[in-house]
Amino acid sequence: MGLAAQNGHMRTRTGPKDAALRKARVCYNHLAGDMGTRLFESFSSRGFLLSKGEDLILTEDGKAFVREFDIDIDALSAKKAPLCKECLDWSERRSHLAGSLGRAMLARFEDLGWAMRHQNTRIVTFSQDGERHFIKTLCDL
Repeated sequence: MGLAAQNGHMRTRTGPKDAALRKARVCYNHLAGDMGTRLFESFSSRGFLLSKGEDLILTEDGKAFVREFDIDIDALSAKKAPLCKECLDWSERRSHLAGSLGRAMLARFEDLGWAMRHQNTRIVTFSQDGERHFIKTLCDL
């Protein structure tokens, strides 16, 4: 009975109950939730991110992509804050991208009009076009 309770309709789900918060939200100043973990997985599978021990490195291919996405990687690299960090997503239980690049990616999504932060909440909403562009640009291999 205990095993069934953990796997069935009675199991507890980590993270927010609100579907909007589960989909996309701000974690400090970077993107979290389903959209954040999709970004991290895409960068990892495309070879843009490389784990070296506890460090997360943006590869040369990753730097080229970020430059094409109109983010000044040289300015980000010059800052004291780490460029890339892995942050465990509390609703997805997978990693999303933190660090100065994670913050810059979210800001770029907002600049492009793909996403919008909601005041007084952590929710980030992607427009239909924004989500389509996000998937096409960042997730389609």
